[in-house]
Amino acid sequence: MGDEGSVRVDLWIWSVRLLKTRSMATTACRAGHVRVNDERAKPSTAVKPGDVVRLRHDGRERIVVVQKIVRKRVSAPAAQECLIDKSPPPPPREALIPIGRRERGAGRPTKRDRRELERVLDRYRVLNDPPKDD
Repeated sequence: MGDEGSVRVDLWIWSVRLLKTRSMATTACRAGHVRVNDERAKPSTAVKPGDVVRLRHDGRERIVVVQKIVRKRVSAPAAQECLIDKSPPPPPREALIPIGRRERGAGRPTKRDRRELERVLDRYRVLNDPPKDD
């Protein structure tokens, strides 16, 4: 670990364990889910201490400030020393969309089950869609 210079953003994100694999970090950068200092970052974008990295992943935004530069994956305790986490807390589990689960071996949903599910989803969409300006 060293504090000098800079390193690619995809390598740094993987090194400090924000994403599981380096290819996931590269894909996130290419998809526009990574921003460095409020600018869209390509995988080769250099980060240095003091930069703010924003990462959208799994429906959540992570906001971290680069503390130390690392070029190789480090342990979880060492990774926490390399960044300052300023992310908002994750939403409570109750606030997430309830996913209908079928019992294992229950087979395909019947027409009645499907209609009930569509009714619930339509009600959820109506409540959570922003009003349209006509």
